[in-house]
Amino acid sequence: MRILVVYGTATGQTRKIVEFLAERWRKQSHTVELCDAARVPRKLAPAGFDRIVVASCVRQGDYRRSVMRFVRRHRDALLAVPSVFLSVSMAAANVRNRDDARRWLKGWVETFSQKTGWRPARVEHVAGSLAYTRYNPITKWIMRGIAEDQGYATDTARDHEYTDWAEVGAFADSLVAPAGAMATAA
Repeated sequence: MRILVVYGTATGQTRKIVEFLAERWRKQSHTVELCDAARVPRKLAPAGFDRIVVASCVRQGDYRRSVMRFVRRHRDALLAVPSVFLSVSMAAANVRNRDDARRWLKGWVETFSQKTGWRPARVEHVAGSLAYTRYNPITKWIMRGIAEDQGYATDTARDHEYTDWAEVGAFADSLVAPAGAMATAA
């Protein structure tokens, strides 16, 4: 199977997640092309792939602009080829306010769909990280306040990863499974 993975990242966690996916699929003998949405080659032809994964982190309630540009430009291919949207956020790891988190996640994807014209057949939400060591001082202060309010780690001297790698692996396997690969995730 030929799989295209286009991603947008802010602090590197989304890239880490898609690299994990690519490695897993390559070990299963699939061909995977990883492409940073900020540097998409002009010759890229998404319609030539068997699966497409579009992945982006959420920052201030919005996905990466480069990912939105890619989706708008290649919307027809995304609709023609089985494709999935992988949304990476701390809301996906929310430990205190599950109802709020679900509402935020749904709203962010709905806004993304309205802005791009693409309604993915499947959306997978994956928890990201608090990359305190990569934030500027203002972002670090803001994120620490949000983290404290939501029950996340507040030690700003190091980064804190919330990605559930077993869950990401199960998603990877489901996407290349012969039947039901495009079943909608909850």
